[in-house]
Amino acid sequence: MEEIKILLVDDHKLLRDGLRNIIEQKANMHVIGEASNGREAIQKCSKLLPNVVIMDVAMAGLNGIEAASQIHKNHPDIKIIGASMHSGRQFIQSMFKAGALGYLLKDGDSEELIAAIITVMQNRKYLSKDINQEIIASLNKSENLEKKQLSFREKEVLQLIAEGNSSKEIGEILFLSSKTIDVHRNNIMKKIDVYTISELTKYAIQEGLTTL
Repeated sequence: MEEIKILLVDDHKLLRDGLRNIIEQKANMHVIGEASNGREAIQKCSKLLPNVVIMDVAMAGLNGIEAASQIHKNHPDIKIIGASMHSGRQFIQSMFKAGALGYLLKDGDSEELIAAIITVMQNRKYLSKDINQEIIASLNKSENLEKKQLSFREKEVLQLIAEGNSSKEIGEILFLSSKTIDVHRNNIMKKIDVYTISELTKYAIQEGLTTL
């Protein structure tokens, strides 16, 4: 079984000791270093090259979000798991935007910590089981929209669809074939995950593409 090298980052030594005790009960998981702040974490990652970093989100000097962003930029293969007492959407979303693959609440149990490590090593995301499902749904929606931004042409087509134009009419306005417009419309629907004209219209209004 492949060894998983782990770096612990938290400004409380007692918490780092607790995490170390849990992790090192697993034969293939080893804590290769510790850091007490974000700057130290960045340095240790460059020196030790861990597989996984357990990163406290709120630390003085350089917080875990900024540290995670820098580590992800310098070493994209390192898997980062945020750890926090905060379950608010802004903390979770910021950590994932910074490059984290997992987010744990500090009052979780030891089994969840191990599950999170195994999951991110498989290049899959892990969210603490106690995080509100509405927050998870909101994060997924935001993530999908961020990853699948509409192109300038797609926004043009979407606006014209929302304003009641047919594919033929849109094609005439944009000097494109109706078949090309249909392709754009299908791509738009897939990107924003809506499949009716009324939903497309609602989305266009929400995004400020039209006021109708």
